[in-house]
Amino acid sequence: MHNTETPLVGIIGAPNSGKTTLFNWLTGSKYRAVNYPGSTVDYYLGSTLKIYGSDIGLMDTPGTYSLFPQSPDEEVTWKALFEPKNDHQVKKLIVVVDSTQMSRHLYLVKQAIDSGFQVVVALTMSDLIRKEKMQLSAERLSKALKCPVIEIDGTLGGGVKELVQALAALPASTQNPKALVQWDQNKIVHVMKDVEFLTKEAFIKNKTKLDVYTRANKIDRVLLHPVFGYLIFAAIMTAIFSSIFWIAAPFMDYVDGGFSFLGEAVVTTFGENLFSDLISNGIIASFAAVFVFVPQIFILFLGVGFLEDSGYLARASTLIDKPFSKMGMNGRSFVPILSGFACAVPAMMASRTLGSKRERYITMFIIPLMTCSARLPVFALLLTFLFWNEAAWKAGLALTGLYFGALVVGAISAAILNKILSKNEKSIFMMELPIYRTPHVRVLLKNAFDRTFAYARRAGPIIFVLALIIWTASTFPDYKNPDQHQKLEASYAGQMGKVIEPVFEPMGVDWRAGVGLISAFAAREVFVSSLAVMFNVAETDDEDTMQTSLMEQMKTATNSEGALIFTPATVLGLIVFFMIALQCISTVGIAAKEMNSYGFAIMQLVVFNVVAYALAVGLVQGLRAIGIN
Repeated sequence: MHNTETPLVGIIGAPNSGKTTLFNWLTGSKYRAVNYPGSTVDYYLGSTLKIYGSDIGLMDTPGTYSLFPQSPDEEVTWKALFEPKNDHQVKKLIVVVDSTQMSRHLYLVKQAIDSGFQVVVALTMSDLIRKEKMQLSAERLSKALKCPVIEIDGTLGGGVKELVQALAALPASTQNPKALVQWDQNKIVHVMKDVEFLTKEAFIKNKTKLDVYTRANKIDRVLLHPVFGYLIFAAIMTAIFSSIFWIAAPFMDYVDGGFSFLGEAVVTTFGENLFSDLISNGIIASFAAVFVFVPQIFILFLGVGFLEDSGYLARASTLIDKPFSKMGMNGRSFVPILSGFACAVPAMMASRTLGSKRERYITMFIIPLMTCSARLPVFALLLTFLFWNEAAWKAGLALTGLYFGALVVGAISAAILNKILSKNEKSIFMMELPIYRTPHVRVLLKNAFDRTFAYARRAGPIIFVLALIIWTASTFPDYKNPDQHQKLEASYAGQMGKVIEPVFEPMGVDWRAGVGLISAFAAREVFVSSLAVMFNVAETDDEDTMQTSLMEQMKTATNSEGALIFTPATVLGLIVFFMIALQCISTVGIAAKEMNSYGFAIMQLVVFNVVAYALAVGLVQGLRAIGIN
């Protein structure tokens, strides 16, 4: 880790310029997040890898277009550079410049040089320039700027070693950089003319317009069309969400079969005793119930990654700006909201880019309503129950409906907040549209795998601990009773469940599902593993998998009055409950941190869970009233 006695080298650049990718190459992805005092926004500290020959401390700052800050992210970048804390003084800067956006990004380089920083320019996306059969001269640009300019290959890491060497060769500075006084219009015009000259100097063979932009403009005429654009957007999102079921199906069968084989092997090896019951019915069944849906989570991350890497995500933000403006947000809110379909925690952190506090409040409030990856195992289980032995595309379309339903519920919530909150800020939406790129398959797969592994790593310990607790509570004290039903009724879980059962009876479920709903507050996916333990799904026939066993148990489970617990009405009620309920302690914690308000987080927790319970009860009772059980 970096020695604070040595001045840091800062890395700045516009969003989507390749700045963070470069930081990862320099540090080998070994860094730590640092929260700037008085702010919820993080920057990152690390050191260059030894293979580059120099140990240089690095600070990766939030993306910024200018050193005249306009958003919380840009404010933190400015403070990190000009109001350093903990001796993190920056005198040298790596300014990342997207070669295809050079005329805009060199504006930031000019600001950095005028502020007194020793600058090294890192040119990214230069592979696209070469594809255009253009010649980019880093040497000519270096002479014009009077600072080193290094071309970087973000995919393969080319140029990174030369960048470190250029940094090490810069002489030590005795003076600290100073923040610029806000430029007037004349100064801005003068700098922009200088930037245009520098851009022309950088290219030996120049074009008036890059072909990639000509092609992008043609594609944008279709994708951003006021009518067809929305239809294409709906079709793309439908394809991603519905594919989660039918593409993942064969992989899920392999995972399910593997866990079933493992559970049977434990019983065969150790015999039928308390230990094998703990391992097979407690731990293996719990992991199987959740991890069988990991292929679906991987496909979700893969789809979102494709939208991001291809350049479509920024277009979707532009497209969605108009309807969002009716709800007190703008197109920039779309990125954190879409991120919420993966996980609410990074999604809330992504809302830092929103310049308006009011827009950020509304966006932060509705993010927990998005169908995150933790909800996916629950929805997949409940939809599998509804569409058991039917074509996978039916469940896939139903899941797509739930994803769009989350957007509708979020839109209604945002519209209500928009009416309640005072309007004292103007909303301005500006977003730089990146060029369209064919995503690198290897990078896409790696990122999707890393995100899926991070999900499994986060969920695994929680599932393990709660599996032990729920198995113990549902097995003891009458663990020797051969009658599974009587043993469960007399267990600690059964005794506690009977106490809370009146709360969940209006939803149409009994105490076993109630225990699962309560345990889901530790992590939503635990609801699935809880049911697996309660219904002893490891005790399958040879031809059955654990998922088949769980479906059979759910279809035949009855309450104390002999009525079926899981029916179309009660399952739909559970789906509605999980759509709205806030059952993630991590989300509550990050909401309090990001908004600097425990009141905001507690209000979300109470409102979402009360509304979820009321709507679930209302739906179940309403369906029963018209004869649908």
